[in-house]
Amino acid sequence: MPPGGPRVTVDLRHHTALAAEARQDLLAVYAEVRAPLLHLPNYSVATFAERLDRYAAEPGFALVLAHDGRVPVGYAYGNTVEPGDRYWTRLAEPLPEGFADTPALALREIGVRAPWRGTGTARRIHDALLAGRTEGRAVLMVNPLAGDGKVQRLYGTWGYRAFNAQEASPDSPRLTAMVRPAAR
Repeated sequence: MPPGGPRVTVDLRHHTALAAEARQDLLAVYAEVRAPLLHLPNYSVATFAERLDRYAAEPGFALVLAHDGRVPVGYAYGNTVEPGDRYWTRLAEPLPEGFADTPALALREIGVRAPWRGTGTARRIHDALLAGRTEGRAVLMVNPLAGDGKVQRLYGTWGYRAFNAQEASPDSPRLTAMVRPAAR
């Protein structure tokens, strides 16, 4: 558990490859964070692990894991999406001319265990993931219904703005695509 006061000290660990221990820690946090959704095919731990392994093998992969002592408490990971990447072609609306002509960091997932939410841990993990990236901007997909819209509003406070959507699939809801400069 985090300390009772407003200050939480977590150790941020950076990874550019998915070592077994980091993968195990990430999956443990994911399973707790997404527990209410694990019965849905798109959210199962096995499906998430497959996506994670696929992204870890792609260019520009980076992972930040937060630990409170020995306990993994949060994570964020992403990878570079290049021009022509399938990421851009899955969007619902045509992109403005030149929008996808430069690489971007795709924030694939971020999660923090409940006791550490509201402590600034998610923002610290996010900012650590974006720090030092060579891409000029970061993009993410968010379920606009997550937390009754709270998650998307939080990303707005971090500088993201909606720019498109990804159509719903049988296993996933319609997602809002958001973008912001990578460095701020």
